Amino acid sequence: MRSAIAFLFLALSAPLHAKPLKVFILAGQSNMQGHAKIATFEHIGMDPATKPMLDMMTGPDGQPKVCDRVWISSLGSADEIRSGKLTAGFGASQNGPKIGPEFTFGLTMETLTDAPILLIKTAWGGKSLHTDFRPPSAGPYGFNEAQLAQFQKQGKDIAAIKAAKERETGVYYRLMIEHVKAVLADLQSVVPDHHASQGHEIAGFVWFQGWNDMVDQGTYPNRDQPGGYDAYSEVMAHFIRDVRRDLNTPALPFVIGVLGVGGPTSEYLPEQKRYQRTHENFRAAMAAPAQLPEFKGTVASVLTENYWDPELTRARAKDGGITNEAKKLAKEQSLKPAEERSLVEKMRAEGLSERERLILEKGVSNAEFHYLGSAKILGGIGKGFAEAMAGLAKD
Repeated sequence: MRSAIAFLFLALSAPLHAKPLKVFILAGQSNMQGHAKIATFEHIGMDPATKPMLDMMTGPDGQPKVCDRVWISSLGSADEIRSGKLTAGFGASQNGPKIGPEFTFGLTMETLTDAPILLIKTAWGGKSLHTDFRPPSAGPYGFNEAQLAQFQKQGKDIAAIKAAKERETGVYYRLMIEHVKAVLADLQSVVPDHHASQGHEIAGFVWFQGWNDMVDQGTYPNRDQPGGYDAYSEVMAHFIRDVRRDLNTPALPFVIGVLGVGGPTSEYLPEQKRYQRTHENFRAAMAAPAQLPEFKGTVASVLTENYWDPELTRARAKDGGITNEAKKLAKEQSLKPAEERSLVEKMRAEGLSERERLILEKGVSNAEFHYLGSAKILGGIGKGFAEAMAGLAKD
């Protein structure tokens, strides 16, 4: 009797006409964690094309917005699970605060629906799809003949290597599913105002991963050839099917963020050309599952290369050339370290324009493989993911 009264109280206290909580799952590796420092927000406003995005991300006081209707539970981006109302700071915790795609994804989704939103983010740096996130239906990881021959040549214990690989396989896939289910089983721990009578809907899944697979020559020995990454496409298709099965969502909208570090390959600078073919092959493999007939209308790929900032690339290339020339001169003149640093700064001041110096200072906070730690780039990516998700919902 007491439990029935408690349930009735909860039902009556729930907001009238409250809509079901929309749940979006964001998963992947370090770029889903996000390594864009909040300090790079200013750079977004330096481009008229992205200034509106900065206005969306910040309040009248210039500080990052705190969402009214978006909450987040994040596993893997910090040493502990972090949750609360979505704002900046839910990116990777190292040397933060930082953002990943989650910030602008949530902000954009907030404009596209009047329902409350929950983001469940599971992301760990340095993880592969072929092993770490390998889904159950993909079967065990199989070493190819070249790998086995190399192990034998190195005198390694092949049986031990296979056993270790078996233990590692699928660990992060399982952690991801477990965290999603744990959050869904206790929604009020993340969304305090949620009422059971409201209900919830798993509304979409965003995948943003790839670097560890792209650079793995052992798993993908023919990566510079057409079809060299076909195995990635196959496992990705299994991943989508298994997520849908394990979360009991047969037609779950699924967005694949196609790795786009460096921008469109057609615009690569001379020093980028050496890995152009590999990048093109991998991007094609990542996007391929969206073209499968079984996924028509429910899976979309987003080319994150389209959010790259070519102005930063050119400025970095110019700056690198100046720095290398300065170091060469310093070596020829046998300069001491302090004198070398002074020469580098002098040549940079003379060789870079004021805007080039400013965008490098304001727009870059991490390495290229982390999208330069640029909030302009990662912000655009998160917004693009949300728009693609909304497009699937309309189909």
